[in-house]
Amino acid sequence: MSGKNVLISGASVAGPALAYWLGRYGFRPTVVEVAPAPREGGYAVDFRGPTHLGVLERMGLLDRIRERQTGGMPIRFVDERERTLLRLPTEFAGGAVEIRRSDLSELLREHSADITEYRFGDSISALTETAGGVHVTFESGDEGTFDLVIGADGLHSNVRALAFGPEREYVKHLGYYVAGWEMPSPSWLAQEAVGVNTPGKYVSAAVDHLNPAMAGAYVLFKSPELRYDRRDVEQQKRLIAENLTGMGWRTPEILGTLPAAKQLYFDSISRADVPTWSTGRIALLGDAACGATLGGMGTGTAIVAAYVLAGELANSGDHRTAFTRYENLLREYATECQKGGEGTGKFLAPDTRLKTWLRNKSLSSKLVLKLMLKAGEERSSNLTLPDYPHATAAR
Repeated sequence: MSGKNVLISGASVAGPALAYWLGRYGFRPTVVEVAPAPREGGYAVDFRGPTHLGVLERMGLLDRIRERQTGGMPIRFVDERERTLLRLPTEFAGGAVEIRRSDLSELLREHSADITEYRFGDSISALTETAGGVHVTFESGDEGTFDLVIGADGLHSNVRALAFGPEREYVKHLGYYVAGWEMPSPSWLAQEAVGVNTPGKYVSAAVDHLNPAMAGAYVLFKSPELRYDRRDVEQQKRLIAENLTGMGWRTPEILGTLPAAKQLYFDSISRADVPTWSTGRIALLGDAACGATLGGMGTGTAIVAAYVLAGELANSGDHRTAFTRYENLLREYATECQKGGEGTGKFLAPDTRLKTWLRNKSLSSKLVLKLMLKAGEERSSNLTLPDYPHATAAR
């Protein structure tokens, strides 16, 4: 296509992955990110199956990701006296390869830096489509016109809100909240994640394999939709403490590290469903189009979707054809992967003691566990990657 000046909103995973492929195909990508600097720390994400790994291999990133992988770890559920109730193997949560989200994002930015302009600390405030492009106004006051705009800015997408409509029309709350932060590694932690349940709540901790002096706290709690400022970290910390105070085991010790946490991840467990992923010269990618907060293989889907979207834009004569083919190729695959996130909150924090007992009992069966792992592998692999000639040349 003739217009190759592309603005991408979001510098986490989907945005830099798309920028890499677009740059290799001769496009001029610009990535804008509201955060003032790249985010550090964060939870681990994983890739599994030949579809995910195939795209990483085509990008030349798979070996570099393996060099920085966390290694994954088993998960042990205990009671408040720390007696083991259930133990899940490493591959249950870690996939074929697992890496911290911040490390993956850094690798993707490095991989695309030679052909991408990154603008941190800014965001899009208005989009106006014209006959020849999209006029963009930024929060900083800057303005510019781009041939295409791609929203790769997550479940709470700013681009989706501006171009498609308010978030409430597309994002469904699934009844839980999740949080994670870094804490000093306590002496009682071994090489596994350990956590405790009470009805509707889960509190756990796990050693950081890459930095054993530190550990990650990871918590969930069931709740109706909460009203809070997504940029007010102190308010979020108070919400976490209010909803988990009173739990036994080592919860007071873990919550005691929360006030000093420098980086906090806090969000609802939700799902995005957008009827069509594009409008005019604006399209959505990754979680903005079809995200699920946890368990929906969103990171793997984002990497695959970036490869397909860039390939279709490179192969097509215009953006309309490319956007249509991109959605037709990806929607069924993405929706199937997304289904895995619908029960994540209920799995990690069942809302009754009976449901917790049934989870522990069923997953103690090697056959049930094997079937669950197989189902996840099949969902992630249920797409044959298109072989774009441009991609071959880029490699």
